[in-house]
Amino acid sequence: MSATADTHAHDDHDVHHHKETFVTKYIFSQDHKMIAKQYLITGTIMGVIGVLMSIMFRMQIAWPEQPNVLFEALLGKWAPEGVMDADIYLALVTIHGTIMVFFVLTAGLSGTFSNLLIPLQIGARDMASGFLNMISYWLFFVSSVVMIISLFVEAGPAAAGWTIYPPLSALPMAQGGSGMGMTLWLVSMAIFIASSLLGSLNYIVTVINLRTKGMSMTRLPLTIWAFFVTAVIGVISFPVLLSAALLLIMDRSFGTSFFLSDIFIQGEVLHYQGGSPVLFEHLFWFLGHPEVYIVLLPALGITSEIIATNSRKPIFGYRAMVASILAIAFLSTIVWGHHMFISGMNPFLGSVFTFTTLLIAIPSAVKAFNYITTLWKGNLQMNPAMLFSIGLVSTFITGGLTGIILGDSALDINVHDTYFVVAHFHLVMGISALYGMFAGIYHWFPRMFGRMLNKNLGYLHFWVTAICAYGVFFPMHFIGMAGLPRRYYTNSNFPLFDDTANANVVITMFAIVGGIFQLVFLYNFFVSIFYGKKAEQNPWKSNTLEWTAPVKHMHGNWPGEIPHVYRWSYDYSKPGHDEDFVPQNVPMKDGEEELHH
Repeated sequence: MSATADTHAHDDHDVHHHKETFVTKYIFSQDHKMIAKQYLITGTIMGVIGVLMSIMFRMQIAWPEQPNVLFEALLGKWAPEGVMDADIYLALVTIHGTIMVFFVLTAGLSGTFSNLLIPLQIGARDMASGFLNMISYWLFFVSSVVMIISLFVEAGPAAAGWTIYPPLSALPMAQGGSGMGMTLWLVSMAIFIASSLLGSLNYIVTVINLRTKGMSMTRLPLTIWAFFVTAVIGVISFPVLLSAALLLIMDRSFGTSFFLSDIFIQGEVLHYQGGSPVLFEHLFWFLGHPEVYIVLLPALGITSEIIATNSRKPIFGYRAMVASILAIAFLSTIVWGHHMFISGMNPFLGSVFTFTTLLIAIPSAVKAFNYITTLWKGNLQMNPAMLFSIGLVSTFITGGLTGIILGDSALDINVHDTYFVVAHFHLVMGISALYGMFAGIYHWFPRMFGRMLNKNLGYLHFWVTAICAYGVFFPMHFIGMAGLPRRYYTNSNFPLFDDTANANVVITMFAIVGGIFQLVFLYNFFVSIFYGKKAEQNPWKSNTLEWTAPVKHMHGNWPGEIPHVYRWSYDYSKPGHDEDFVPQNVPMKDGEEELHH
């Protein structure tokens, strides 16, 4: 008994009397809210680098062989007289894909909002382990630094595509980008996976063990369900990529032959035999497809919360939404083969993967219809967060429709590795997840920084981004159906593709305008942190617990007792209440029924 009392006294002492220095508060912080900001700002910086790369290689595709001052300034020896070298083109595509998928949309999105919202929305003082949380961020930071360092290696950064298929990634002598740049890529990803696993385990344990009194699993906001299931998928699938990376390092450095067989370089027979590059494809895509949903599910969870709040209506079909999240998580782990229809796969196995891939359309459609039904006849508050959430529903549907074509083995073979695939996954995963991230930032910025973002700049940011995103990726479907292959640094040598040249110029113009207008968001974000209008405690009149905590940040989230929960998180416009929202910590009235979700 006395030991317990001592522990509580020690906890109180830590919370109330421990003096924080600049280093412990802002750098090596164990407070989940500060770690969320660290993830967000690091992810934003990586995003700027990734977008800049995409603008550079789009300019190369639109105006091949033409001297460009930007190339000369940024690429140096890789752009003699301003003309981009063919090797660096593939390296830019590789690092752009890696940064955007892993460092921005996985760590930037999940790391930010899982850290910010899980303790606040379930009613916990902090994560289960603040120390592990801090370690997971710093591993992410180190992996980001290593990835950036790889850009400055003399022989060039990794250049095997973001999927790093052997033999380009397994033979250091294959090309410039297969040397030290590739090694640093693998080291960076190994550190990144360690970070992701530590974070995911922390999220899972926190949701299971630290919910406040009354917060049953069926009262959790859909955001928490999405973050929780995302963490579970990560724990299952990320170790497989780690094993693939380690085996690849063995092939590169220790003479093994897991992924190599019968290789000839300039007529010389190498000693490798018995391995299979297709084995690497299986290992990579066993993570690679769940990764789509590791990126997408947090964005869909954020959208559920924002659409319900700004429609002033209960979310439609709460239990169906939870079931669809669980179904997507399960199905996402058994569909990886649809990336490999042209790898010589047995046609029967191809038909199995076609079936499981088309099956995942059902829970995805459930989510889309539930969003639309929640919006239907709602009292819509069209703020920037709501616009980005509706934009996500739009891109999720348009991108998902082309997924039906790519999921069917007979149809996929015709457009595999063309711009049709690029258009599909950028819309359904890249743009949708980015919209979810922007929506989350606009919605929870007051919770993070105690200030409001400028709404008018938010509107400008949304409309230009939405128009440019469709301007970039919609025409890509057509040049893909015309057969234009992806990853070629110029198509001018093929008269067959001359008709696509103008389309590529239009796509690039939209990409440049869309990229430049992200500066509006960055200006709004960083200026509002210091000079934005001060936020009230609950600016969106929302029901979830994070808005019951004081605006001023404190380690422990709530002074005194943690609020208890008496209802689910979507009691909007409930009959019998004066306000059109009823926070979760408001007790039920006599005779009031809890809504059946």
